[in-house]
Amino acid sequence: MFKFIHAADIHLDSPLRGLERYEGAPVDEVRQASRRALERLVDLAVQEEVAFVLLCGDVFDGDWKDYKTGLFFARQMGRLGRAGIRAFWIRGNHDSQNSFAKKRNAFDNLTMFSSNAAETTVLDECEVALHGRSFPSRHVDEDLTEGYPDPIPGLFNIGLLHTSLDGRPGHDVYAPCSVEGLVSKGYQYWALGHVHEREVVRGEDPWIVFPGCIQGRHARETGPKGCTLVTVEDGEVVEAAHRELCVMRWEGLDCDATGVVSAVDVVNLVREGVQSLVEDAGDASLAVRVEVQGACKAHAELVAARERWTNEIRAQVMSACGEEAWIEKVRFNTGMEQSLDAAMDRDDALGGLLRSIRDLDLDESRIADLATVLDDLKNKLPPDLTQGFDPLRIDEPAYLRAELAEARDLLIARLVSGGGDQ
Repeated sequence: MFKFIHAADIHLDSPLRGLERYEGAPVDEVRQASRRALERLVDLAVQEEVAFVLLCGDVFDGDWKDYKTGLFFARQMGRLGRAGIRAFWIRGNHDSQNSFAKKRNAFDNLTMFSSNAAETTVLDECEVALHGRSFPSRHVDEDLTEGYPDPIPGLFNIGLLHTSLDGRPGHDVYAPCSVEGLVSKGYQYWALGHVHEREVVRGEDPWIVFPGCIQGRHARETGPKGCTLVTVEDGEVVEAAHRELCVMRWEGLDCDATGVVSAVDVVNLVREGVQSLVEDAGDASLAVRVEVQGACKAHAELVAARERWTNEIRAQVMSACGEEAWIEKVRFNTGMEQSLDAAMDRDDALGGLLRSIRDLDLDESRIADLATVLDDLKNKLPPDLTQGFDPLRIDEPAYLRAELAEARDLLIARLVSGGGDQ
């Protein structure tokens, strides 16, 4: 019986996006998150006395900004080496060009698979054959498995591959292949990388597993992130268990505010929801994206002062949870209760204006025309508004429709809340 760790997509020193801009955000923890997650991976390997560690691509996020990234990685590989644990690495699309990745003999306990052709390493002590190939360049659109060698009879055969498989939402296509093709190779386990969401594609001989990334980097990479700890006995996988490594976990919180009377009540609902998430998060800090939904009397108050209530929520969560949770963003998608209908039916100027705003024509052709007009404006905006995390997409019709609908609701809410009986 032996154990090994299957990890991928470490993206060492890649920044977590979406928090550093806010006052009071845990900036130091955010900046060090990927390093702490890698330290936890090494801790787990030593604690579990694994035979080896597999790193299936994107150890780095690209070329280093400075040598500190490489030196930190060297220290962690050294820790594994002193514990008698070997590591095996295939380069993926992000670390294919990294200068460190070209130094194949940097550590006695670290083996880098060639990018020229698939190759095999045999571990006699645990009767394992590892087959893998690194990315020769950032963009690989061929099925690399066609060149992988046949399995070695009598050994536990593992294939290391950085791939999008047959396609996964939110991930670019790299080294595409099929489940049927992987099964046909005759290996016992396929250690995949590239997809940041953990997925056991196949839970029988052969096992096909994406372990996910070890640390989520933004609000779309939610939930516990980590690696897969695999136990093999008598040539068969008896367990492939997820082990959480992330130090900051991204979460989404859907808050149902239906029937809530005041914005203060909404703040309290969100605080209670975040506290529940914290209780289930173990020792990981949380970065939470909140979406408040439902028809409620608090709607007008919320949309009339979104920034105020967003920061009220942040303040309440900081007070209740300390450094265990932080609010990354709040979206108010509430609506007016039936009282809006009465305002719409008023036989006066306010009623007429509200009906006109409600009936604004947002048909597809007009939205498309507006997107074309705004495309020129987008080219003139600063890059930090149109690129990277959560950019403005004013040239996309679907994005425009959502923003215009939100603006319309805000205008109606302000008119209703300020209209009174005048």
